[in-house]
Amino acid sequence: MIHATAVVHPGAQLGAGVTVGPFSIIGEHAMIGEGSVIGPHVVIAGHTRIGRNNRVHPFCSIGGEPQDKKYGGEPTGVEIGDDNTIREYVTINRGTAQDAGVTRLGSDNWIMAYVHLAHDCQVGSHTIFANLAQLAGHVHIGDWVILGGGTLVHQFVHVGAHAFTGMSTYLDRDLPPFVKAAGHMAKPFGINGEGLRRRGFAAATIAALKQAYRTVYRGGLSQQEILQELARQGAACAEVRAIAEFIEASPRGIIR
Repeated sequence: MIHATAVVHPGAQLGAGVTVGPFSIIGEHAMIGEGSVIGPHVVIAGHTRIGRNNRVHPFCSIGGEPQDKKYGGEPTGVEIGDDNTIREYVTINRGTAQDAGVTRLGSDNWIMAYVHLAHDCQVGSHTIFANLAQLAGHVHIGDWVILGGGTLVHQFVHVGAHAFTGMSTYLDRDLPPFVKAAGHMAKPFGINGEGLRRRGFAAATIAALKQAYRTVYRGGLSQQEILQELARQGAACAEVRAIAEFIEASPRGIIR
């Protein structure tokens, strides 16, 4: 299952049924789970762990050194879960000693062509990143997030679960869970209602989230007043509580 032109270091660990395509290079510290398919011209470097049944398409670079001048060769790494599709020319850099030391991608993600995950990014599961979405270092992305094509995310920004960005969005601050954003600079455009309906969220939950959105963005309240009101609304809705917790913990402040 390893093409004759591929270069696989003897120290690499490949699970049962792994396929490695022509001219790919698998480094010494790579671990690839069973059933994964590594296409042609792929480079997997550094301390990179890839789970089961992933599909890595041609010309991807995973586990390369971070684009960070502070990096001094520390044995940092990349961790990727199961059942991901990683399309052409995706780059995923290893972490740095100044942060988690590991860049993470969860499971069941659909990562389209030319996407970049910089050092120390922490990406959840069930996400979709359209072509040319770019994450700077230290970005956190929650589960079920969809990033439109050409979305740019500033370093240290957090994006909450089930959020959505339009094409060519630039996020310089945090995007709360369930919220849609678009523009340069990004502005909020309501709750990701259609996405939530497709995922089986109850109508009452979506209605509660819309009320929470109005509280955050249309009520003219201070942050403390917003949090107090969301606490009241969240007594009967865990998703509203998630928005409140995200805002309270936001390291950069949320988009406005």
